[in-house]
Amino acid sequence: MNCKDVREQLLEMAVERGAVPAELQAHFAACAPCAHELEQMKQTMALLDEWQAPEPSPYFDVRLQARLREEQSKPQRFSWRYWARKPAAVGIAATILLALGVGSFLGTQEDPKPAAVTPPRGTAVADLQYLEKHSDLLQEFEALDVLDHDSGASAN
Repeated sequence: MNCKDVREQLLEMAVERGAVPAELQAHFAACAPCAHELEQMKQTMALLDEWQAPEPSPYFDVRLQARLREEQSKPQRFSWRYWARKPAAVGIAATILLALGVGSFLGTQEDPKPAAVTPPRGTAVADLQYLEKHSDLLQEFEALDVLDHDSGASAN
């Protein structure tokens, strides 16, 4: 038997004060923490058996009733409990909370198109983007054709 199973039965054994089954006795002989816990629980139960509850004052009921009347006669302050008893107020509050929840949900959604990130000038990515954006203009340059012919002729 393991300690977890024994601890589940400790309260019953401490209350009954009867004979402990052989299997549990063997566990208590081998496991000092469980045996110590059983002994502590037995001592606690013995103290509880000796304890006498104090007698209430003979005027306890009279004072309690007077205090209850006093509290009931006080004007009620408006609190959330007061408004929670009103169905219309609960409906309005629920509607406002729902509207705030939907609004905050819709307000936190990301844009489907994230803003374009501009790479730093002079990088290969920036140059390629510039060429793509201005390709029509660059195709009209005859100077580029001349440079292509000159570089091709010198390479031969």
